[in-house]
Amino acid sequence: MYCVCPQGLRPLRLHAAVWRQLSLGISRFKGYSFFLRLVMETGGNSLPSGPDGVKRKVSYFYDPEVGNYYYGQGHPMKPHRIRMTHALLAHYGLLQNMQVLKPFPARDRDLCRFHADDYVAFLRSITPETQQDQLRQLKRFNVGEDCPVFDGLYSFCQTYAGGSVGGAVKLNHGLCDIAINWAGGLHHAKKCEASGFCYVNDIVLSILELLKTHERVLYVDIDIHHGDGVEEAFYTTDRVMTVSFHKFGDYFPGTGDIRDIGHGKGKYYSLNVPLDDGIDDESYQNLFKPLMEKVMEIFRPGAVVLQCGADSLSGDRLGCFNLSIKGHAECVKYMRSFNVPLLLLGGGGYTIRNVARCWCYETGVALGVEIEDKMPQHEYYEYFGPDYTLHVAPSNMENKNSRLILEEIRGKLLENLSKLRHAPSIQFQERPPDTELPEGDEDQEDADERWGPDSDMEVDDERYFSYVFSLF
Repeated sequence: MYCVCPQGLRPLRLHAAVWRQLSLGISRFKGYSFFLRLVMETGGNSLPSGPDGVKRKVSYFYDPEVGNYYYGQGHPMKPHRIRMTHALLAHYGLLQNMQVLKPFPARDRDLCRFHADDYVAFLRSITPETQQDQLRQLKRFNVGEDCPVFDGLYSFCQTYAGGSVGGAVKLNHGLCDIAINWAGGLHHAKKCEASGFCYVNDIVLSILELLKTHERVLYVDIDIHHGDGVEEAFYTTDRVMTVSFHKFGDYFPGTGDIRDIGHGKGKYYSLNVPLDDGIDDESYQNLFKPLMEKVMEIFRPGAVVLQCGADSLSGDRLGCFNLSIKGHAECVKYMRSFNVPLLLLGGGGYTIRNVARCWCYETGVALGVEIEDKMPQHEYYEYFGPDYTLHVAPSNMENKNSRLILEEIRGKLLENLSKLRHAPSIQFQERPPDTELPEGDEDQEDADERWGPDSDMEVDDERYFSYVFSLF
């Protein structure tokens, strides 16, 4: 029924009668007290309260293999940053407050809910060894320098997309309040082509999943680059509002003008916040909070997807903003405060030690846990010298965003929002089928197999069945 399972567990084939018994409810299932005890002991249930006094149940998606993928020498995108983030989470003790899940890889049919069949087939078949024989296809699908072919490319896409869709599934069924997939957030990919280091648009796929349950979904993007792939996918609908805060001008991808507001039914449901170099925490929040307050008031989303691209941090290898980690995380804290189902995704970020710092701190924000600045010893400790602290000070770069310009931007966007007046009325079409749990392979190894040193959950049959039970 689901595409997620606890980290370290493989899909398990269950007899149909067992599923029927489970679906009838816990009171009619043999072993009620045993399962209830296991569910109550599952990680992520005993959370500290956040600043608002409300507890949040957090599901965190991580695949230990994600750090092994390699775009190539000199390429700024480094999936290894996800492994560094995970190491920080482990050594700060944050994993014990979350349900840690290893995502099922997204299947072809999952990816084809947004992407073209022939594009998905190309991603599945292309390898470094065969790419010279497919030059025409490489050009057609924009795979090349920015989006290179590398070993395990398709598996990488399946992994990060599986985590984002899995998070949406958990939120849809009320199994968590916040879902996190730092490997996701690849917002540039289009229906038929790769773009900006992104091959599969996991964000679009997760929003499509959320729309099965929620009438309206809000997408917020704080990456330094415009969230063009997501905006384009939902440009003509009033069921998804996209809000992107980004560097605008002579900067990739060159889209995201304040005048781009959506089309047809989607008119005024695309909000673009064009910014210049050097924006600091105070200036950013003076835009972010009033705009998002008005968006939440008028649009009233059932769920929020927040892309937390860390290339908007000060000192990023490709970025030109001047946000501190606390300033960046203030966006997470603010969206969390609305107590609406929240999916947190990664995105850009090319000074990888700062990416790990940022996403570790923002995981703490999601949990409502304040973590100390002094960094614990861990396997990547040397990356964080000479200070070995979680936070880094912003630079003294010039803020080219004048108060007058920012006030004009805020005024124009609030005016656009006022034209919406009320949340859109939705008539549901026939509901798509729920995402299903892939059947286990009969030749698969035992379901209680441990994944090795990267695994952070004790795995046994009881834990698997406690998870199955928690789905109902």
